Amino acid sequence: MTERPKTVTTARVLRTGRPTPHVVRLVLGGDELVGLPVGEFTDHYIKIVFPVAGVDYPRPMDLAAIRRELPRAHWPRLRAYTVRAWDAAAGELTVDVVHHGDQGLAGPWAAALRPGDPVLFTGPGGAYAPSPTADWHLLVGDESALPAIAAALTRLPQGAPAHVFVEVADAADEQSLPSPGAVHLTWLHRGGRPVGEALVAAVRGLDFPAGDVHAFVHGEAAFVRELRRLLRVERGVPRDCLSISGYWRLGMDDEGWRATKPDWNRQVEADETPLATP
Repeated sequence: MTERPKTVTTARVLRTGRPTPHVVRLVLGGDELVGLPVGEFTDHYIKIVFPVAGVDYPRPMDLAAIRRELPRAHWPRLRAYTVRAWDAAAGELTVDVVHHGDQGLAGPWAAALRPGDPVLFTGPGGAYAPSPTADWHLLVGDESALPAIAAALTRLPQGAPAHVFVEVADAADEQSLPSPGAVHLTWLHRGGRPVGEALVAAVRGLDFPAGDVHAFVHGEAAFVRELRRLLRVERGVPRDCLSISGYWRLGMDDEGWRATKPDWNRQVEADETPLATP
């Protein structure tokens, strides 16, 4: 996965919207977005920077210097969000932020933003785009992966077959996902079930088409781990044909998840090790 150095970009809110009840759409602009290296990948992401109130940071803001010189309690908090769209001609960067009332850090912040407000971020990073040579595509995710799935669908080759499974709370959270591909889109409504349970069942029940698949599976860590084993071990999908990672973990904030993710990565690697035959 590639990411620009930890240079902090300052953008301004141009406008906001609510495409669904639980999503705040931010359209950002400003002189510092000119030449932003977005376009190679469909999972481009930025990390929004949340300064600690009352701390006087050096300008320009340098996260590496801040971490060297300031106590940990003064370090800004970061939240990663996929780029939903980038209009290079207009200089407009669109980011969707999941919003569930007063819960969390970024959701309430995004809901309160108004045109002209500053937004600080690092990046972009990214690593995935749909392969033009794959026989078919599989895209799976919860709300956190929906922007990347939407961006990927716009980049499918004309008529490329794709099976897409997206889990959201209910029908009100569905979005329009246009694509030039031959897309079979299934919306799964979570209701009271655990996050990702319906996704695992849907992928397990899929009659896999013949040929080579290029798969994108992202979202809550528990279901991602289960689907990684299903695809890698049970279905034999090669690693280089699979983009898969836990974007978040139930019961943890982003800092907690980042701190434990290396252990999680080791665990999912172990999942792929075949059991020894007695």
